[in-house]
Amino acid sequence: MKTSQFSFDLPPELIAQLPSSDRESARLMVLQRATGGTQDSTVRELSGWVKPGTVIVLNDSRVRKARLFAQRAGGGRTELILLERRQPTVWTVLAGRSKRLKPGAQLLFSQGVTGILAEGEGETRLLRFDQPIDDDWLERNGHVPLPPYIRREDTLSDEERYQTVYSRITGSAAAPTAGLHFTPRLLDELRGAGATVVMVTLHVGLGTFLPIRSEEIEDHVMHEEVFSIPSATKIAVDAAKLEGRPVLAVGTTVVRTLESAWTAGALQEGDGRTRIYITPGFKFNVVTQMFTNFHTPSSSLLVLVSAFAGREAILDAYAAAIAKRYRFFSYGDAMLIQ
Repeated sequence: MKTSQFSFDLPPELIAQLPSSDRESARLMVLQRATGGTQDSTVRELSGWVKPGTVIVLNDSRVRKARLFAQRAGGGRTELILLERRQPTVWTVLAGRSKRLKPGAQLLFSQGVTGILAEGEGETRLLRFDQPIDDDWLERNGHVPLPPYIRREDTLSDEERYQTVYSRITGSAAAPTAGLHFTPRLLDELRGAGATVVMVTLHVGLGTFLPIRSEEIEDHVMHEEVFSIPSATKIAVDAAKLEGRPVLAVGTTVVRTLESAWTAGALQEGDGRTRIYITPGFKFNVVTQMFTNFHTPSSSLLVLVSAFAGREAILDAYAAAIAKRYRFFSYGDAMLIQ
């Protein structure tokens, strides 16, 4: 399929630059897969849409301050996103204007820390620091890695609002943004309505946010991401599948984790790595419902939700959302697909 078949025109003013006044106040579009029909609601009313017995799966990965700025030895500033720590002093990074930086380029960071870029693969490079770089150092010297379509510098408020309230394990270079809408109150209300809430961990990296640059979606190459599934999640999901109860994935990262870990009719607990690329025609073995944000045009995330609900239904829903002035992308409104 052509990547252009997953494009749409979005007025720039609908790209949310700031989060909603509170997490639950975001608007919610409910899309019925069976009919393609949509209804308007709010995140605060989510429990009214969730049937008793539903297993709701969240991603508890926590965003690290992965955005760094460095001075190049020859002058000028470079922005980098730290993706994964390979060794105490070696990280895989996404380097802004990396084509201008040859292997061996020296970079100067905060507090006198220096680094040398090495060879990389595809979009990424290896960066070797002169001292160990951990999350404590990044907390002091890094920045919240807001996506490039949020055209402002990160602020203190982003340190709280660009994390889910249930984030627990640091490792993501971007937020699993569907979960940004949830509050402790809403989670308690969902449990009180008969839902079971469980966690997986997928550390968000290039596999989630790298755009599709190929003409055909099939030519896009997914980058590997790390995930983990606890025993309690396996037990809850396996029971729901056996009994025919809904499994509601909060976010595309949860969808990819669950579908990657389904083998021989059961969810496999433990750690894993995935490059799963979900495109139209994919057979969903685990997920029956999805809570997600509105995604960028021609992205693997839009392709994924189109595989789940149908391309025409998704694009029609997006057109309705634009007409109704929904807010799009990371800090925007949400969609429940049933």
